[in-house]
Amino acid sequence: MAWYLILLPLLAALLAFLTPSPAWRPRILPATAVLHLGGLLAALRGPLRPGAWLALDPMGGWVLLVISVLFLLCAWYTPAYLALRPNRDNRIFITCFLSFLGLASLLAQATHPGLVWVAMETLTLSTAPLIYFNKNQRSLEAAWKYLMIGSVGIAFALLGTLFIAYAAHMGGLREPLRFDRLCLEAARLSRPWLRVGFILSLVGYGTKMGIAPLHTWKPDAYGETPGVVGALLAGGMTSCAFLALLRVQTVMAAAGEGPFARGLMVVLGLVSMAWAFVFLVRQGDLKRMLAYSSVEHMGILLFGIGLGGPAAAFALYHLAANALVKCVLFLSVGNIHRSYDSRQLPYVTGAIRRTPVSAWLLLLAFLAITGTPPFAPFVSEFNLALLALGPGRTWPGLLFLILLAGVFLAMSDTLVKVVFGAPSRERARTPYRDTFGTTAPLIAALALALVMGLWLPSPLASMLRSSAALLEARP
Repeated sequence: MAWYLILLPLLAALLAFLTPSPAWRPRILPATAVLHLGGLLAALRGPLRPGAWLALDPMGGWVLLVISVLFLLCAWYTPAYLALRPNRDNRIFITCFLSFLGLASLLAQATHPGLVWVAMETLTLSTAPLIYFNKNQRSLEAAWKYLMIGSVGIAFALLGTLFIAYAAHMGGLREPLRFDRLCLEAARLSRPWLRVGFILSLVGYGTKMGIAPLHTWKPDAYGETPGVVGALLAGGMTSCAFLALLRVQTVMAAAGEGPFARGLMVVLGLVSMAWAFVFLVRQGDLKRMLAYSSVEHMGILLFGIGLGGPAAAFALYHLAANALVKCVLFLSVGNIHRSYDSRQLPYVTGAIRRTPVSAWLLLLAFLAITGTPPFAPFVSEFNLALLALGPGRTWPGLLFLILLAGVFLAMSDTLVKVVFGAPSRERARTPYRDTFGTTAPLIAALALALVMGLWLPSPLASMLRSSAALLEARP
């Protein structure tokens, strides 16, 4: 089943590349997404047995489930979107889109630090052409920036991997240095080299996540890419990088270096939230606003893992909540952008009169992502705030709450004008209208975020608890 989850999307990508008809090619996406999610659910129902190089443990299973659901929603939306762009060749777009799912499946199941690094790098290369889809000067610049900064990040991640391997070498361990073996024999690892390896991994994979101040590729990449690609990057690519970092964190926890790693994560998490808040104030570009919102939520993930204990489970829960709601935000902003042929204030105002369904979905998704009940982000953010205010850490908890409130006010200032303002007379209405294909996936994603906020099935709750136990190096 491990190979099925990897090879199915990769073979579908090959099929898409060889298919001559641009009209038939988009139909491969939803079919592959359904088969992938079905295979993953079947795999998760059985015993999660570790393999030599590939294994679906609870943490990898949770992240891959989030990505597979997100991919299905995006694949549902994409044919309708591509039908609006008949002047663009969709061969490379769909091939890279499908390759992303295959490589994300490889990363989620990889048990060796080197294989995780390879999967992360190839994932970056496969997504770069998606950013260049609009084929203009700005998208070219954004794609190069994404590749260049990503390359620096992945170089740091490679150094981190080598330092961890050297820490194992100093402890007398030899290949294969799988994560489970590193955790079992963590007491033998050289602590100084392991610490350096973690810091370099945090910088490297943190760059891929887009945490501040390593996020500089994000505003350009999210701003110039189609909304559906932005959704995949914000909910999928960043989740993969986060998982890679968590794998290293498990080794740190097993070696007794958990407090050191968690302290760094708390600081970087709060820095990311503060940085995002500053750039969200009076932000006039909708997609850049979503990019900085993504920086904020990467900070929340790090902050939650940094708190440790029960907060780790809520951080992983927030990973899913963020992916679902970001999907709604990016796709609804993409629809509004298509209606106005602009994403800039003051041209984009009064969207509720032009694209009422997309505008309402944007408004509800904004309320959800800023922690308004009863959506899923409320559950994770509320519980993280409660746990952050525990004994001995009042100031980080208070700062977390202040930054959440500040981001809510900053985003609301922009979004209220976009949704309820007077329609701009300087921007002629384009032929775009909300359709079933461009709005139904958004409604489904928001409904899932709502259901998650009210009820989480016991198998998923059990998977979250098992994942949190892995992070604490508990059996």
